Amino acid sequence: MILFMKLPVSSSGIKITVLHSLRTTILDSIFIICLFPLCIANSAAQKTNEWPCFHGSDRTNKSSETGFLKEWPQNGPPLVWTISGLGDGYSSISLGGGLLYTAGKYNDQTYLFCYDLNGKPVWKKPNGKSWTTTLSWATSYTGSRSTPTYDNGILYHLSESGRLTAFDAKTGKEIWTRELTRDFDAEVPEYGYSESVLVDGNNLYVKPGGKNGYQVCLDKNTGKTTWVNTDIPGAMGYNSMVIMEYGGHRQIVGASSNCFYGVDTRTGSLLWKIDFQNQRELNLTDAICYNEYVFITSGYGKGSMLVKLNPSGKGFAAETVWQSDLMDNHHGGVILYNGYLYGSGSNSRGWFCLDFLTGKQVWRTDGKGSVTYADGMLYMLDERGTMRLVHATPEKYEKKSEFKLPKGGESMYWAHPVVCGGRLYIRHADKLFSYDIGRK
Repeated sequence: MILFMKLPVSSSGIKITVLHSLRTTILDSIFIICLFPLCIANSAAQKTNEWPCFHGSDRTNKSSETGFLKEWPQNGPPLVWTISGLGDGYSSISLGGGLLYTAGKYNDQTYLFCYDLNGKPVWKKPNGKSWTTTLSWATSYTGSRSTPTYDNGILYHLSESGRLTAFDAKTGKEIWTRELTRDFDAEVPEYGYSESVLVDGNNLYVKPGGKNGYQVCLDKNTGKTTWVNTDIPGAMGYNSMVIMEYGGHRQIVGASSNCFYGVDTRTGSLLWKIDFQNQRELNLTDAICYNEYVFITSGYGKGSMLVKLNPSGKGFAAETVWQSDLMDNHHGGVILYNGYLYGSGSNSRGWFCLDFLTGKQVWRTDGKGSVTYADGMLYMLDERGTMRLVHATPEKYEKKSEFKLPKGGESMYWAHPVVCGGRLYIRHADKLFSYDIGRK
């Protein structure tokens, strides 16, 4: 999910509000040993050449592939191919079934694009009106937001106008479609629908934000409604959901404009929520889950917070473990690896490494952008167009390589990078670049 707003100035620094009493050597060891996904979208291991949805199959934004270069040539890794003609947009890419998918804007329409892994076009289909605005400062930021979701030969995509469609992934033929505004008595959010929908088993989860369903579950095969939840307060939060297993509940974790929440995947009942509202009422960054903990963050002066879920009645009570002004992530995403958080802040400006259980800053360097992880390395894409390769360690900020990207337009580099099948994929506006980052 991508969104963009003017950034007000905010204070920086850190304030620990609740000290965590379970910081033990045992937990430290668990963090070091547990390298597996922390929030899960399904139980299947990541397949080579597949990155089926936004932030990967488990939504942790970490590739399980290994053997990549630890340093790049001065001008960056070899550019294998470039795709042009995607139109405006900030949609990232997904890969599944030997094909690659993304979305873009032409005139007032959002289009789905399918390419083979050599960058050759396979099909192109429209999917509803694209987001436009009369705000003078934002007119150059229009275009696609959500990343297509691939599952077992079907491609699901939500347009900015709320048209949710299932396509045959090989041909682009429509299988079913739902209009969220009509079906759930909703209005198109101020900045358009932006989430990348989540598929789990036979269920598809999406947030219409409507009177007849803020959060809903659909049958992925037919598009029919399985359950709706109308108990979540606030307007659209613009982030995408993750799945968490804890305390006997499988739950989807998402955010509205003023809170983060967990909903039972079977019944749709609200299990917990915690107030979290910034100056703009925009919670853009996806949650990160680990055991009983949920890390949440937002820009516009809010900062970040670690929440502990304590079983209570039929759900959970959400307890604040710590809260910080640091890593007030705008929309670039955060990585949890070996007990440390890696990501950038907006008002606090900089790339950060924070201790997960305490929120203490370990290191900081200048910049702001989006990030993904593979093979012990962070792929840090600065919003101005520089890609850095950084060792994922709390010891120090250790940059191994960097290079300047080509331009695909005049907008910021806000589409999240993807590492899959030995390639680094970077979308910038009208173009998609594929780099070979495998062994020499």
